[in-house]
Amino acid sequence: MSAPLVSIVMRSYNEAWALKDTLPALAAQDYSNTELIVIDSGSTDGSQDLIRAAQPAHFIQITPQDYNPSRVMNHGMRLARAERVIFLNADATPQNPHWLRPLAESLADANVAACFGRQIPRPDCQAVFACDYDRCFGPQRESVKWDHFFSMVSSGLRQDIWQQRGFREDLQYAEDDEYTRWCRSQGYAVHYVPDSIVMHSHNYTPQQSYKRSFGDARAIGKAWQGAAELRWFKTVLLGWLSDVRHDLRWCANNQRLRELAHAMHIRWQQRCAKLAGFRHGWNEQHGAAA
Repeated sequence: MSAPLVSIVMRSYNEAWALKDTLPALAAQDYSNTELIVIDSGSTDGSQDLIRAAQPAHFIQITPQDYNPSRVMNHGMRLARAERVIFLNADATPQNPHWLRPLAESLADANVAACFGRQIPRPDCQAVFACDYDRCFGPQRESVKWDHFFSMVSSGLRQDIWQQRGFREDLQYAEDDEYTRWCRSQGYAVHYVPDSIVMHSHNYTPQQSYKRSFGDARAIGKAWQGAAELRWFKTVLLGWLSDVRHDLRWCANNQRLRELAHAMHIRWQQRCAKLAGFRHGWNEQHGAAA
């Protein structure tokens, strides 16, 4: 009996440098009953030629101004013919021919709404971000103890559960976190699949780090109760000290202590942005004073 069809939805934007490896890695997977759906946000670097050469079942092109992650993912889900839908960012490169199968098999369980695979950082990844990947995806990952963690970069969703309620299109950030929290609230499981591995990382500037952390926190503030209760001392100062402690240990263990000062600066930006974003999102949604 042939394996069930799996739909792969890829989001791309000016990532030809990564697609040169990612698309061949997809073609080399040992799970071959697939359809590829690509939604490109107006690439101008040759990405579109590479995508066309891969002969996707659907190649949707939008402008950068029209990009909304929730809207794009909902669109991909509507186009997908399969019950099991796998998401992969264009700059997330599968590390072997067995990336797809573990994700697809995890979704065979009707109670598993979503799953996500392991990510390892690229060789040029700065220490502050490499530490995050270790905390989120490493062999002794701390994220297993967190209230909730999910990453859409390399992940999968069951179509039947998504059809009950898709991604919230009023959120520009943290839409995957919000959706999978909803899945869990409905009694469904969200699985981590460490045998499915991609290489993926970004070196954000301090300004980019602030913007991303602000956006994530703003979305969470809009979506959940309790955001207005955050305080500077705990969220910013104590949170920053905790982050620096993790970075210090990681840098020492990996002989990269020279990068600690940079990590401390990035963490401060992230922590300040988290508090500001939470409060902004809370006020936006609830009209309450922080």
